[in-house]
Amino acid sequence: MTPGIGPRALADAVGVSTDTLRHYERLGLLPTIVRTQAGYRRYPPTAIERVQLIQRALTVGFSLKELATALGQRKRGLPPCRHVRAIVAERLAHLETRLDELTALRDEIRELLGEWDERLERTPPGQSARLLDMLAGHPALESRLSRSRRAAVGEGMAGRQGFEPR
Repeated sequence: MTPGIGPRALADAVGVSTDTLRHYERLGLLPTIVRTQAGYRRYPPTAIERVQLIQRALTVGFSLKELATALGQRKRGLPPCRHVRAIVAERLAHLETRLDELTALRDEIRELLGEWDERLERTPPGQSARLLDMLAGHPALESRLSRSRRAAVGEGMAGRQGFEPR
């Protein structure tokens, strides 16, 4: 019998699918596998730690390609430490910006709900309060809208019917 861990056992141990393991293999993220005489894949015991490393790296914002590059450099004896740090620092800056945006959006939604409550108190039962029309004029909502437009322009959406870039 060939020593090592089978794909199902490894997948169960780390909480991913066997398809995910094959994907990681194709990208060169996993240690070299061996095959049994019947052609079944067997992973070395270190594969558990490697998959856990991959999962942690994904959590802090690495793409699989970035991780493959860093691990490849490390395997070739070239320390990727400064590059790794730069990637995570960039992700942190992006995360902090996103948190600021989300905080502003949360505050804006709270204010909007207060305005809606006031309008609903003044609206007779059975009449429309037109709450959705009140979405205009809220800065956090407008900045999200303009970011969406900029992203759409960057993706080649300009010129499509119903799309007007600013």
